[in-house]
Amino acid sequence: MNASNRGNEDPALLNAMALRAQAVREQRMLLSLATPAVLCVIAIIVIPVGWLFYLSFIGGDGQPTLEHYQKMLTYKSYARVFVTTFQVSLLTTLVCILIGYPLAYFLAILPQRLAGLFMLTVLLPFWTSLLVRTYAWLVLLQKKGLLNDFAIAMGLWETPIKLVYNLTGTLIGMAHIMLPFLVLPLYGAMRKIDRDLVHAAANLGASPVQAFWKVYFPLSLPGMVAGSLIVFVLCLGFYVTPAVLGGGRVMMVATQITAILENQFDWGAASALGVVLLIATLFVLIAAARLLKLDVALFGKR
Repeated sequence: MNASNRGNEDPALLNAMALRAQAVREQRMLLSLATPAVLCVIAIIVIPVGWLFYLSFIGGDGQPTLEHYQKMLTYKSYARVFVTTFQVSLLTTLVCILIGYPLAYFLAILPQRLAGLFMLTVLLPFWTSLLVRTYAWLVLLQKKGLLNDFAIAMGLWETPIKLVYNLTGTLIGMAHIMLPFLVLPLYGAMRKIDRDLVHAAANLGASPVQAFWKVYFPLSLPGMVAGSLIVFVLCLGFYVTPAVLGGGRVMMVATQITAILENQFDWGAASALGVVLLIATLFVLIAAARLLKLDVALFGKR
């Protein structure tokens, strides 16, 4: 292109081309800055998950096979394991909601300084090892544990009841460990709610109960949904607490994978269980995103 043609070009077109070139340079610069993080994600997540998928299709003789997935369709024990996993995860989430919502509401209505002080009691379990907390519940809940001894001394029941090595003990331990994961996002959402909205509802004739359910509760739903999903997904892969407090009677996917590796040393079967659990978790998240409209609830998008 000669000088006369360049002079005849539209200045707006030249400006648009320059802006586009600048945007491309900025994108390349941002990509170069993100390269270390992308490499870490590939090394920590993508490669191990890919290797898990690969092992799930390899038989004991080292040849490609679908036998591990066929066993899941053939044996009903695998179906029971997945049902138990989702049942325990759902019940734990419900227990955390029943306990965590009033707790988060209590913290949200306190002055900022007092709320920060009480929040330390919620964060305190994070300072203690998960294994220590689980065995502490084992000491409390066993037949000759502190809870049974106290209840018998108070006359609540006459003989020790079975609170451990069953579903009850598993739910108690998991709810205690998972409760902070619900309270923290719920408390953050409640702190952002404008109290004047509740006062306005009361001035318009709403009772305290109506003001809560019609105004306050819907505004707190994003935090509750976020916390519930965090708790539910984390429970799906839980191992320590069900293994200790369940005593082998509450067989979840994680404990089943450990049993397969310890008894059969079959990496293919264990990997297949992990792959199916991963896919099931993704389906749960996708279904929740569509049914609950998570983009609207969490980010306010329309």
